Parts: sequence; C-alpha cells; structure tokens
Amino acid sequence: MIKKLGIIFLVILLVAVSVACNKDANTTAPKDKGSKAKDEQVELTFMMWGNEAHQEVYNKLIAKFNETHPNIKVKMESVPFPDYQQKITVLAAGRELPDVGWVAERMVPQFMENGILDDVSSFKDDKEYNMDDFFPSTLDLFRKDNKLYGIPFSTPPEVLFYNKDLFVKAGEKTPNEHVQAGAWNWEQFEKSAKAISEKGTYGANFFRDWNTWIPLLSHTWGYGGDLFNKDQTKFTWNSPQGVETLKMLDRMMFKDGSHPKAGEQVSFESGKIGMFFDVYSYVSRAREIKDFAWDIAPLPEGPKGRFPMLGQAGYGLFKGSKHTEEAKELLKFFTSQEGIQATSTFFVPPRESVLSSDEFVNQPNNPPAESIKRAVIDEMDNARLQAGHIEWQKIDNAIQFGFDELFGQLKKPEEILKGMEDKIDPLLKK
Repeated sequence: MIKKLGIIFLVILLVAVSVACNKDANTTAPKDKGSKAKDEQVELTFMMWGNEAHQEVYNKLIAKFNETHPNIKVKMESVPFPDYQQKITVLAAGRELPDVGWVAERMVPQFMENGILDDVSSFKDDKEYNMDDFFPSTLDLFRKDNKLYGIPFSTPPEVLFYNKDLFVKAGEKTPNEHVQAGAWNWEQFEKSAKAISEKGTYGANFFRDWNTWIPLLSHTWGYGGDLFNKDQTKFTWNSPQGVETLKMLDRMMFKDGSHPKAGEQVSFESGKIGMFFDVYSYVSRAREIKDFAWDIAPLPEGPKGRFPMLGQAGYGLFKGSKHTEEAKELLKFFTSQEGIQATSTFFVPPRESVLSSDEFVNQPNNPPAESIKRAVIDEMDNARLQAGHIEWQKIDNAIQFGFDELFGQLKKPEEILKGMEDKIDPLLKK
C-alpha cells in the first residue's frame, strides 16, 4: 500500500514539473506578434449593391487578395440599391456594420455626419499605394476637416447613349455629328428627339427608372441654374432655369410625344429609345446589345456650357470593425491599380493610370475609342458632382412628389417647383 502511494505521488510530481516547464517555456520564448496576427483567422464582411456580374468580379478579386492574405476570409453581401442606405443606418444602430462597403455620393454626407466612416488618410503615406494616381477631384467627396473618409472606385460622368440606326432611318445627323459641327445644344436635342420619334419609338429618355430625375440637372446647369445655393442652405431649382427644365420635359412627354410617359417600361436595349441619359457605367449592359448599332456622345450644351452629372461611388471603412488593420488591407487592395483595373470592366476608374490605359478603352464591344475620349475623358473636367445632403432622403422624396404632379399633369412647372421649395427649404435650415 505504501509502495502504491509512493508511485502515485511520483506521477503527480512529474506532471506538476512538466506543466511548470511548459509555462516557463511559453513566458520566456520570444514573442512574434506579427506572425501570430498573420496566422490568426479573421473574417471580414464586404457589403455592396451590385448585380451578379459585379459579384463575379469581386469573387475573383477576393481570391487574388487571399493569395497574399490567406488568413482573411471575406464574406460578401449584396443589398438592393434602394434599400442600401436604410440598411446601413439600421446596422449602425445595432452596431453590426460591415467592415468595408460601397457608398454612393448621396450617402456620404449622412454617413459622415453620423460618424460611421473611419479615417483612411494614412493611405497617402504608403508609397506603393500611390495616392497621387487618383484624380484629385474624385477624392473631394470623401474629404472633411483635412481627413479622408473613403476611396472612390467609380467616377462616371453622365453620357448620352444613342441608337445610330434610328438616326440613319430618319435621315438625321447623329449627336456626334452635331458635336463635330459645334451644334449639339439642348435646342437641337429636342429637335432630334422629335425627328426620330414614331409610334412606339421615343426620341429620348431621361429616366433609368421613374425616380432618377437627377440627369435633368445637366439641362439646368447648362442654363446657369442649380439645385441648391453654394452652401446648401436654400433650394434654388425654383428659378427660370429650373422652370425651363421642367417645361422641356413636359413638352417632350405631352406635346411632341418624343419621351415616354411615366410608368411606361421602355428600355434603351429594346431599340425603342433613340437617346438615353445614364452614367458611363451603363456601358456594361449596352455591350450586350446585338440588334442595333449604338454609340455614346457628350451631353447637349447650354448657353453657360456643358455640365454632365458626375456619379460617384466609393468604398467606406466602417467604424467599429473588430479587425481594422485587416479591413484597411482589403480596402487598399480593392483600390490599388490592380483592383481598379479589374472593376473598370464596369466602372469609370478614378486612377489616371487606369483611365488612360488601353485595357480600359479597348474592352470588347466598347464604343469607339474616339467616342470614349470625347464623351468621357474630355468631359471629366466639366462634370459636376451629384448633389448630396444629410437630409437627402427627405429632399429626394419631396422632389419625386413634385415629378408625380408633373407626370399626372396636375400642376404647372412653376407651381411644382414652388411646392418643392416650400418642403425642402426647412430641411436645409436644420
């Protein structure tokens, strides 16, 4: 019995010594925090509103990112664009924001005001990243108090997509022919739209869907007007220039029959629209058109000049991420020259090296190189950023309500714009 107790005591003693040695080894061994962090498995959430084709591009990009960051798993989530801003707002309230996500120009002011975007100013200190390659104007949207709260990936100016076959059939000069002759203005645009219209075919369409009224601002800008004053304290679309914009749309819809009426679902791809206003990114869909010849042209010009709307989308690094450094690495990769080159299949790149590259201009089924230069590259300096405001959702609702009155012929343009002003001015003064 005594012998057995001695053996048990000896075993316990050996185990205790072994545990103590292992503990000493762990505390005295040199710590390699870098390698430990690199080996640690991390999951990031990337949120966007893109379609399946966009997601396919990002799946390939993420796979490429994992070649150098095998410990970082990226989960991609897609939310429909109309629901995206509200979704982010809800996630912010619940402290469940994604690590990295798309942000559109109209969202940025609200997200900045709510303090949910993280500062990425340090990117400029990374020489390999080459921040100087970005067009300076493309970063303005994301700057506040000398800090940078996002990086753009798409900076498409609005262009005019047109059906060349309809112009040839009507014996009319194309928009690009008018541009070359120095005669492509808003008056000629209306004439051309009327000339190529026939039963079931419309000369022009400003609306991607019946809520996208923004392209009409280019007409107002061309005549010297604007949506707001400079410091966004007053709604200024209720002006002679704004009235003329709404009158133009009213004429085309109800007098000339050269523009679809609200609710009609007639797409450019159907061949039943002569001229269609959209940002250049629409080219990814237009490339699939086989039934007619198409091209792009600059927007018409007004007495004060030609001012295409500049749509803009970028990436935000959201606050509250548990893996900020890893999220920054992902964001850097998405916005590197390699990342921007990959997404330029769909988006106008903000990096000068990519925008001027043959890979961007000479993609399969693209418009002619000279058309891209004329309508996109040459117009970047004229483009104006789409309006944004922390109360944008309410402002947009008020404007859409006014357009519903126009579409229903319930009020005259002057009355409609006055109604918009009465609703929007108090929002701007908050």
